[in-house]
Amino acid sequence: MNGWTLGIESTAHTLSFGLVDSEGIPHPAVSDTVRPDKGGIHPREAADHHKEIAHSLFQTLLANYNLSPSEIHAVAYSQGPGLGPCLRVGAAIARGISSRLDVPLVGVNHCVAHIEIGRQQCGCSDPVLLYVSGGNTQVIAHLDGRYRVLGETLDIGIGNMLDKFARAQGIPFPGGPVIEKLAKEWLANNPEPRLTDLELPFAVRGMDLAFSGVMTAAQRLLDNGAELGAVCWSLQEHAFAACVEVAERALSHTGKTELLLGGGVACNTRLREMCSLMAGERESTSHAPPRMYCIDNGTMIGLLGYIELQNGRVTPYEESAVDQYLRTDQTQVTWAV
Repeated sequence: MNGWTLGIESTAHTLSFGLVDSEGIPHPAVSDTVRPDKGGIHPREAADHHKEIAHSLFQTLLANYNLSPSEIHAVAYSQGPGLGPCLRVGAAIARGISSRLDVPLVGVNHCVAHIEIGRQQCGCSDPVLLYVSGGNTQVIAHLDGRYRVLGETLDIGIGNMLDKFARAQGIPFPGGPVIEKLAKEWLANNPEPRLTDLELPFAVRGMDLAFSGVMTAAQRLLDNGAELGAVCWSLQEHAFAACVEVAERALSHTGKTELLLGGGVACNTRLREMCSLMAGERESTSHAPPRMYCIDNGTMIGLLGYIELQNGRVTPYEESAVDQYLRTDQTQVTWAV
């Protein structure tokens, strides 16, 4: 396929435009993110942000790469899952550009896009994916033409849990990086930490996970006088250990030897360390893409769009509606091993 594939990401708080060239090589995206002063992400306000910033963000992308619109030969967009109003803005932008340029339109699965950018960046062939983001926490593996969900959160995503806990302490969105910072600072002052008096419920439920109870228990520790940094450390240790345990079970069950992290929480250094330790003990390998490709970005959407086009799939306009509840395993995967 000649020309560039444009990828548009709009599932939640971020609007992002990314590019993949004619050889399938990803290029860094330009993005703009809603950062409310207080409270969480309001879907309608986020969608309004995306509409307001879209034109200038697209022009910035073209200017950064010295491109004219005529050099774009396909448009991919997140068709789901995500926040309905935000998804619809991205889809409308994609349809408009596709129609104006008379180029193919490809609606892609946001979760599968995280997998494919990770595989491409890390050189993984057939990994188990630990997908940890604001809205999702899943352990995934490829089988019989689909990415199968072997385990997932039963309530809220791990990123959502961290952000909610942070918000209760007056920490603005996104709270996860601040929790990581506070935990690291506390650990530097307490180099031999113990979980005594900092115990939290374990989030594992068979192959699934549940984080609401962990968050409530962490808040109770604070209410009873525990230091914030200590609780942040304990919260990370418990929540991440649960994710790593389920990922290890998936490696054992499938017989695979590669673990791949994806999603915004995969930016966390401690989670990466724990995954590497576990994989090393299993004579396996743990991988995480560059942080700019862990967070939501248009480049991963463009890459999956490029892959889909290479495999002969386009999205007719009449089938281009978004699906905010789209599952990882609803997308046929004909290109993976």
